[in-house]
Amino acid sequence: MTNKRSISRIAGVLYLVVVVTGMFSLAYVPKQLFIWDNPAQTFNNILTHESLFRLSIASSVLCYIAFIFLPIALYHLLKSVNQFYAQIMVLLVMISIPISFSNLQNKYAVLSLIETLKQPGAITGEIHKQTMLYLNQYDHGIFVVTIFWGLWLLPFGYLVYKSTFLPKFLGILLMLGGLGYLINYFGNTLSGNYREIGVSQYLSLLPAIGEIGTCLWLLFIGAREKLTEPSQSN
Repeated sequence: MTNKRSISRIAGVLYLVVVVTGMFSLAYVPKQLFIWDNPAQTFNNILTHESLFRLSIASSVLCYIAFIFLPIALYHLLKSVNQFYAQIMVLLVMISIPISFSNLQNKYAVLSLIETLKQPGAITGEIHKQTMLYLNQYDHGIFVVTIFWGLWLLPFGYLVYKSTFLPKFLGILLMLGGLGYLINYFGNTLSGNYREIGVSQYLSLLPAIGEIGTCLWLLFIGAREKLTEPSQSN
């Protein structure tokens, strides 16, 4: 197995950790526990399934840790294509990491509310409202960090597209996924009726298709033997 092939396998494993833990904490758990228009039921769901809620926090931590090392592995895999764009790719991910970790404080605040409920004189209705406030703040934090989730896919996709050892169609899908994140972000920010247009759910599929496809390719197929020469320009 060549060095490039070995690095691609490592990147694939890290990407798989990011994908699985991310889907669990950002999609599965909220679908099971959160009812956004019913604070009381949401809090009761979290209280009843506290271990699942805690597991979502731990899953997020694993996701962000893996996301630190993923672009480093990808940098070593793709720097021969264009070192400058590879550095930009790493930088954009590294900017997102502290934002993501800081945002987890909102979930820890919900755990604090659970402990508060156990104290004498706790006002249940107020705790329900505060729970939804923290969950909404967490959701807004995820919304902000999608800027960088979209931006890093642009140089990543470009590097994959320009390489001779990974399929060009994966590069195209990654760049489309990055644009999907950014269009949804600015669409939701600039228009209160953006979701009613009905395109956001389709644009949200683009990153999933590109990233899952790239993850599986790196993990099970890896980089081809033929490599590009080092380059500092387009």
